[in-house]
Amino acid sequence: MSKVLELDQIKAAGTARTKEDAIAEAAEILVAAGAVTPEYLGFMKAREELTSTFMGNFLAIPHGTNEGKDTILSSALSFVRYADPLDWDGNEVRFVVGIAGKDGGHMDTLAAVATIFSDNDEVQKLVDASSEDELLALLAELNNA
Repeated sequence: MSKVLELDQIKAAGTARTKEDAIAEAAEILVAAGAVTPEYLGFMKAREELTSTFMGNFLAIPHGTNEGKDTILSSALSFVRYADPLDWDGNEVRFVVGIAGKDGGHMDTLAAVATIFSDNDEVQKLVDASSEDELLALLAELNNA
């Protein structure tokens, strides 16, 4: 089984300043990883228009709509951390986890992300991590989901 999160899919210092740019930043990583086609971004934006992907505890998980499933080549995550919180529909977001799930294979991964972010101590470790390597170590269980 291939890993859904590799080192080059993690950005410890995201550059986006808006929700829209953060979604694009997450999508760019998924495209670069070969997990989605460039058209996936449009489906991520469409999902966000339907309902906010803010999950609480500084986390947003943008992902595409069902109509965009043909643009997904393999299941993968992108993980971007922001030093300064982004305004996500009035909520503070420090972590954007872009997700692409092939053939429903992302549900266990989504549950694992939710488990990590439900623990305030784990979230603080992610805030405090000094590098992409450290972030990957903290998120390693996502590759076992």
